Amino acid sequence: MNNPLGVMQGRLLPKYQGRYQAHPVGYWQDEFAVAAEVGLDCIEFILDYNQVEENPLFSHSGRQKIHKLSESTGVQVHSVCADYFMEAPLHRDDPDQAQASLNAMRRLLEAAADLEIRDIVLPCVDQSSIRDIAARSRFQQQLIEIIPHAEKLGVNISLETDLAPKDFKDLLGQLNSTRVTVNYDIGNSASLGYDPKEELNAYGPRISDIHIKDRILEGGPVKLGTGNADFPRFFSLLSTFNYKGPFIMQAYRDDEGVYIFQEQLRWVCPVLEKNF
Repeated sequence: MNNPLGVMQGRLLPKYQGRYQAHPVGYWQDEFAVAAEVGLDCIEFILDYNQVEENPLFSHSGRQKIHKLSESTGVQVHSVCADYFMEAPLHRDDPDQAQASLNAMRRLLEAAADLEIRDIVLPCVDQSSIRDIAARSRFQQQLIEIIPHAEKLGVNISLETDLAPKDFKDLLGQLNSTRVTVNYDIGNSASLGYDPKEELNAYGPRISDIHIKDRILEGGPVKLGTGNADFPRFFSLLSTFNYKGPFIMQAYRDDEGVYIFQEQLRWVCPVLEKNF
């Protein structure tokens, strides 16, 4: 397979404060060696809202550590999942809070450029969903302000939303920048009941980052192949769009440890390799 295959940060390590979806402060370095051992190419870093100043992305010395670990293990960082903006959405209706979020995005873009990271995944789901016309208007204005900075630095803002395909396509058209791309989450799409063919027809060429997980319709995450995501169909459809970006394993984890991750990796790799 020519595409990079990676993992969402934290999935290969013990839980951090009860969560796998987190930047594991104090032991994040350990994941590079584990990722290399299980044959992965990259890690999608996480920027959390809590303890943000302890994230190595936000210091020169921290970024140097990331660079050295990438060099020594061969495991790259191509993308950042900016979960910070789940707690502090760009489209908050308080002007001061919205400006603080915009400043954080500007800072993250600069950190990403320093590490030659290509994509910042901006989640607009769950508590940060774009729920109404007013929120969408605020979101667009915030992005319009920050897009020139992303274009100057050469970093994509990859949107992950729960918008219906047509609405998402319309939003991308109104933003009108090649630096605004799409993060496609296979499991989230299945949970929402969207048709992958309709989604890919709407914005397939704009996808720059893909999260691999499985979910039940209108429900939570499950092991790959046991939910409502149709992986063979999705990958077959995606292959017609010449997708060159990474596949990031955001797959189900439990207290069994890395074994359950490796089991799912073995399940999904043959499906991927048929198409990429």
